[in-house]
Amino acid sequence: MNSLVLTVSDRVSKGEAVDSSGPAAIELLAEAGISADLRVVADGVDAVATELRLAVREDRPLVITTGGTGVAARDHTPEATILVIDKEVPGLAEALRSATFGLFPAGMLGRGVAGIAGRTLIINLPGSEKAVRESMDVVLPAIPHAIQLLSGHTEH
Repeated sequence: MNSLVLTVSDRVSKGEAVDSSGPAAIELLAEAGISADLRVVADGVDAVATELRLAVREDRPLVITTGGTGVAARDHTPEATILVIDKEVPGLAEALRSATFGLFPAGMLGRGVAGIAGRTLIINLPGSEKAVRESMDVVLPAIPHAIQLLSGHTEH
């Protein structure tokens, strides 16, 4: 089953900007042997939560969101994610913030979360291509094992 990369952006959803963060995440997942589809949704709790719930119903093993994790008025991806997940995986979000601490001051403003909804792992990443690439370097090593565990393969 394909994973999903969900770009959260008012401007991209309206065709006013080109998405580079979503394709970057797709590329990095493919390099790790994980196939993924790309969707774009406007910012906002309801719109993002609807797409996340759809991905869970589709039994996607992984959803990577890009965008909507900052402090701007329309940044609500973490709130939408919290509405959908059954439990948080705080270590992923902590690792993302920790990796940028001291390197990029605006990284301290990131509010992304990670969690599990059903058998789907959802991870919020920032919206820039550079931040997605840096973030994927941090979380990608843990993703295959998490997907394996969520799919029911729990033998060590």
